[in-house]
Amino acid sequence: MLGITVFPEYIQSEGVEPLLDNLMNRAPVSAVSISPYIMRECPADQGGHREPPADADKGLTRLLERPLWGKKEVWIKTAPSFEPNLELYQRLRYQPSKGDASTKKEGHIIDQFIEAAQSRRIKVYFQIQSAIPPGYRVQFGGPIGDDISLLPDGSRPENCLDNNGSIASPHILGYGEALIKDLIQQYPKIDGVRIDWPEFPPYFFESIFTDFGPHVESFAKEHGFDFQSIRESSDSQYRFFLQALNNDHLKEYVKTPEKLITDLQVSPDRARLKSQIVTNLLLRYRNALDSVGGNEKELIPSAFPIPWNRLSGFDYQSNGEIANAISCKYYTMHWPMMLKNYTETLTRNNPGLSKSLLAKCLCAAFDAVSPTPESSDSFHYPEPEENHPVSTVALGKKQVQVEAESTNAPIWPITHSYGPCNDFAKRAKAVFSVSKKRLWINRYAYLTDEKLDALGEVVRSSEVE
Repeated sequence: MLGITVFPEYIQSEGVEPLLDNLMNRAPVSAVSISPYIMRECPADQGGHREPPADADKGLTRLLERPLWGKKEVWIKTAPSFEPNLELYQRLRYQPSKGDASTKKEGHIIDQFIEAAQSRRIKVYFQIQSAIPPGYRVQFGGPIGDDISLLPDGSRPENCLDNNGSIASPHILGYGEALIKDLIQQYPKIDGVRIDWPEFPPYFFESIFTDFGPHVESFAKEHGFDFQSIRESSDSQYRFFLQALNNDHLKEYVKTPEKLITDLQVSPDRARLKSQIVTNLLLRYRNALDSVGGNEKELIPSAFPIPWNRLSGFDYQSNGEIANAISCKYYTMHWPMMLKNYTETLTRNNPGLSKSLLAKCLCAAFDAVSPTPESSDSFHYPEPEENHPVSTVALGKKQVQVEAESTNAPIWPITHSYGPCNDFAKRAKAVFSVSKKRLWINRYAYLTDEKLDALGEVVRSSEVE
């Protein structure tokens, strides 16, 4: 079973039939995810956003490997591919983007793609953002007011990559429910919904210690948590990492890597609170699907792998009871970037830290970069032609671990196509070979024909083993 994320701009750029024909001729694709928007070029000085995303400026090295309208880097704007049913969004804080002339001109291409793909026995899903209204693309939208996630002291984090709003916010959840209902009613033939970032994404060190906004406080009190105690202990732990961390602590973490993850979780109550907030979001979105006759539609969240899920609040066991399947994200170009983000915060606030010890500590705890560099200064976002610094053994181990935790829902490993062809194929095989023959690829923008051929070989070769 092979799935690929194909965003609508490539359907527009390459055409429905040529794109599908090329996929099927090169790899045994059984599912695709698209999104409910259309795209047009727009200069940066007129509000256009870069495609591909900059990933908090650390991903500016990335260029598109499949040209989009003949270009490797494009500034764009989007519009919904449909006219939203505004009745579903009445009295909500967030409202859907309005359709424009491009919606009327090109929006029908999404219906055409769904029909054409399903005629080839390819399942089609919508991918949406779980907590970034209007929810169509990661670069657009975001939270306002008291929906912005806060640190324990009530301040806003200085750094952010995902732009998620508080996933405990009734405003965020209400909009997400309305969007899901709208999509199912607008596109009744769709096979399901894939939701991204239904958790507390830990891209930056500060992000690990969110969210302590008013909506989390209300949720905590409604569910029997001592919010004040959790906030105070989290603030104390956060200050420890920013003010008191020393090399003796790093040596201890190197000896006992799991202790770093436990210390970052703060306490069992803090971990349970985050987990329950995530599960509540998934349950509400599942109920939204069911409420409009979508009982047979699949809900598939994407989540961080072990041990990052311990910090993001995503419990594979409990969430597997709600979701039809779960995608575990192996976006291995992000992993050294994340460790770099952590390093920058920790060394800036604790200038006496040994960068050698810090590299050992982070590599041991997260098992995400291999080999361990001599200095934490070496963590960096891989260049386009640079192999990702990750062990294939570690990739397989993480997949086996999450499959063991999720006893109800199947786990689709989702790997990223960014990087050299041979390295991409190696990473894909590492998780596919231990995943009960499931694999999802994000995303088509980096899948050259050479990579599609290599992907087809990975999948087909397993069928004869």
